[in-house]
Amino acid sequence: MTKLSKAIRIEKIGGPEVMQWVDVEIGEPGAGEIRVKHHAVGLNYIDVYFRTGLYQQPLPGSLGMEAAGVIEAVGPGVDGFKVGDRVAYAARPPGAYCEVRVMAAAGVVKLPDALSFEQGAAMMLQGMTAQYLLRRTYPVRAGQTILIHAAAGGVGLIACQWAKALGATVIGTVGSDEKAELARAHGCDHTIIYTRENFSQRVREITGGEGVPVVYDSIGRDTYTGSLDSLAPLGMLVSFGNASGALAPIDSAALASRGSLFFTRPTLFSYIAKRQDLEHTDQELFDVVLSGKVKIGINQTFALRDVAEAHRALEQRRTTGSTVLLP
Repeated sequence: MTKLSKAIRIEKIGGPEVMQWVDVEIGEPGAGEIRVKHHAVGLNYIDVYFRTGLYQQPLPGSLGMEAAGVIEAVGPGVDGFKVGDRVAYAARPPGAYCEVRVMAAAGVVKLPDALSFEQGAAMMLQGMTAQYLLRRTYPVRAGQTILIHAAAGGVGLIACQWAKALGATVIGTVGSDEKAELARAHGCDHTIIYTRENFSQRVREITGGEGVPVVYDSIGRDTYTGSLDSLAPLGMLVSFGNASGALAPIDSAALASRGSLFFTRPTLFSYIAKRQDLEHTDQELFDVVLSGKVKIGINQTFALRDVAEAHRALEQRRTTGSTVLLP
């Protein structure tokens, strides 16, 4: 049995205009699969990477990595889920930009009743990213001072709050006075407006010349050298995004000359590839949000059919916090 539903598809890579709102056929879930009716879909910079071809996928293709909704049907061999369950996910392959989706149950988790669908869609990818960055890639400890780029963005606002809850002092870079105010309201102790300040010099001033043990950098090309210059000896640059463009090949001498620095390029999907890791990551995320230590700020919403405008706002850095698309 198949039915028609609406979804965003791309026939070619390019600007926001390549995204098309089209009819698609939705079938029954196969072995290990479920069919989910989306109530809210998340917007993330990784969606831009797939749309522009920085990250490659077969075309024609779909976009979107996270959503929240209700299970409509369960395929053979699926344990732990039933029709009517509230669920959320951040999972591969792309395809969340749709009203209804058949997908592998292995990447989906139950959404606590105390969290709305909008919160679920806004927090899965960004929240799990903050979890692995702060808790696994470089485990932040109380008393440390750390640097988070794009502190007023989706991951940034979650990471600032979470790091503060862990007892860290947070330095954050932002692009405007308004974003600085928002970051400070979410636990950022020191804000640096990178458009008019040299952030690595300011980091040195704030830390008494020492630098920080870790920099979380989702900006990429524009901040790479400054991030290295912000680190203390033996510090780690965690490069987890390319909002300003991909990095040039890494010069190992640049790491050595600044004090035996570490560089890593992690991805969320490596950290949640095993079901037990996905469940642990989600449990930590849900716990910290339900405790009130981390609040999920949904600062923009768009109709899913208007996703092109949402992408333009994201790329022009007109968004703060999380953005949700409503089917």
